[in-house]
Amino acid sequence: MILTDTHAHLYSEAFDDDRDAMIARAMDAGVKRFFLPAIDSTYTTAMHELQARYPENIFLLTGLHPTHVKENYQKELKHVSQQLETGKYVAVGEIGIDLYWDKTLLKQQQEAFVFQIHLAKKYGLPIVIHCREAFDEIFEILEQEKGEGLSGIFHCFTGTEQQALKVIDYNMKLGIGGVATFKNGKIDRFLRNIALENIVLETDAPYLAPVPYRGKRNESAYLVNVLEKLESIYDKNADSIAAITTENSKQIFGI
Repeated sequence: MILTDTHAHLYSEAFDDDRDAMIARAMDAGVKRFFLPAIDSTYTTAMHELQARYPENIFLLTGLHPTHVKENYQKELKHVSQQLETGKYVAVGEIGIDLYWDKTLLKQQQEAFVFQIHLAKKYGLPIVIHCREAFDEIFEILEQEKGEGLSGIFHCFTGTEQQALKVIDYNMKLGIGGVATFKNGKIDRFLRNIALENIVLETDAPYLAPVPYRGKRNESAYLVNVLEKLESIYDKNADSIAAITTENSKQIFGI
C-alpha cells in the first residue's frame, strides 16, 4: 500500500526536534509520497534541503500563502516567479484567500491569487488552493479563470456538498484530511456522494491532526487515521482507497 500526503509542511519548525524520525514513522505507515506546499520565501531553503535528503519521496510546491500576503507581497510574488523558472516545482501553492484572520488585505490577496494562477498556467502546473471563510471570493476568481489550463487541489475542503461539486467542476480534486474525522467536521455527512476519483488525501501537518490526535501536532503518519475514516464512509478497503487517491495525486501533479 502506497499512501500520498498531498499537503504537509514537513519543513516547519514544529518538526525541528524529530523531523527524520517523523518521516520514518510515516514511511513505516505506508506514506511514501509527500507534497510540500510553500508559505513564503523564508522557508524556501529549508524546503530544498529536506527534498535533497528524500529526493524519491518529497516533491515541492512554490507560492505565497494568503495569510502571508503583507506589505511586501509584490517582492514575495517575484520570488515565486523566480523559483518557477528553475523548473524544480510540481505545482503552485498554497495560494488563495483567507478572511478568517484579516479582511483588510482582501484586494491584495485577490491580486496575489490571480497572479499565481496565471503563473501556474504559464508553466503548465496545477494549483493548490487555501480557502478560509472565502468560498464566494475564491469561486468568483475561479469562474474567471476556469477552462483549459486550470487544475489542482482544493486543500482542506470544509464546504458543503454543493460547493464540493462546484470545486470538481473547476477541474479540482478535494483535499481531505483530519477534518473528516471531526464530530463537527460535517463533510463526512456527504462525502459518500462524492466519487473517490475526485479526492486526494492530506494531513496539513503540523496542523489539523485527526481524531484521536486532535489538538496535538499533526504528522504524516496520521494519514492512516484519515484513511480509516474513508474506509467507513465509502465501505471500501484501505488498499483500494490508497490506490485510487494516490493515482488521483499522480493525475494532478504529473508525478
